[in-house]
Amino acid sequence: MVSKKRILSGMRPTGRLHLGNLHGALTNWVELQNEGTYDCFYFVADWHALTSDYSDTDRIREYSLDMIVDWLSVGLDPVKSTLFIQSRIKEHAELFVILSMITPLAWLERNPTYKEMKAELADKDLSTFGFLGYPVLQAADIIMYKAYGVPVGVDQLPHIELTREIARRFNFLYREIFPVPEPLLTTVPKMLGIDGRKMSKSYENSIYLRDRGKVLKEKVESMFTDPQRMRRKDPGRPEVCNVFSFHAIYTSPENVREIETECRRAGIGCVECKKRLMQDILEGMRTIHERQDYYDRHMDEVRDIMADGNLRASRVAGATMKEVMDAIKL
Repeated sequence: MVSKKRILSGMRPTGRLHLGNLHGALTNWVELQNEGTYDCFYFVADWHALTSDYSDTDRIREYSLDMIVDWLSVGLDPVKSTLFIQSRIKEHAELFVILSMITPLAWLERNPTYKEMKAELADKDLSTFGFLGYPVLQAADIIMYKAYGVPVGVDQLPHIELTREIARRFNFLYREIFPVPEPLLTTVPKMLGIDGRKMSKSYENSIYLRDRGKVLKEKVESMFTDPQRMRRKDPGRPEVCNVFSFHAIYTSPENVREIETECRRAGIGCVECKKRLMQDILEGMRTIHERQDYYDRHMDEVRDIMADGNLRASRVAGATMKEVMDAIKL
């Protein structure tokens, strides 16, 4: 029997998950899981949360638990996929230390996202070794499980390339233990926040997976539309309207075509367009919301799933670290 190729990905528990997380990553994770081609490992990257939120850790455990609930609710199956918490697998820290000994500082300083992230999170003091060295921890996360591939968007390719370089360097210096992981490029649909900027927890412009009722209504009603459409009778431009970009994801193709036509000839106003969008989002999220409600009432089941995933991940990590320690003769 040919073993499946393993893939790995993770998310930082720095807040509630939003629709950008759902369509930018989770939907793809579920599809990869259900293809049956891969052995899927997905982890809550709570140590990575410390790189930017080291001074405020009060809610990391809460967010980690919420994240697992949301993962289960969108369709990740703990039988088909291994779901685990990074900090519960101590081998990640061991491999991080070893890799940090062999990673040239220049590799980290030239990381193109380092300065971008510092600028985006300018309100936080990120002049720490942990923030500079997070790509090394990321490399440890990936190669620990000898992952064949990592599902990423184009903007994350530099991170994966650095992991590939670190894996090659270890193999060259000691012994060939680690496969060089491949990026599994994913197409991320346009998903902006309610203010037209990138949907982000730090911008407070997100529609969260748990939003419904009055909260969802108020967020959809406040969404930016075509800035040139000032009056109901003005023709709209769907291609520049944030609300229309959401319709493209949540509304049936025939209704999308109708909305586009009616918008361009001012046959539908922005208020009506938003009302229809809210109903389409609610319908599209209905199954997820039902599962959230179920798991919220059965948290012992969620904790058992986490414990099982941690145990499965720990077995693989332990075997890898045995090989690593033998290779470096410690």
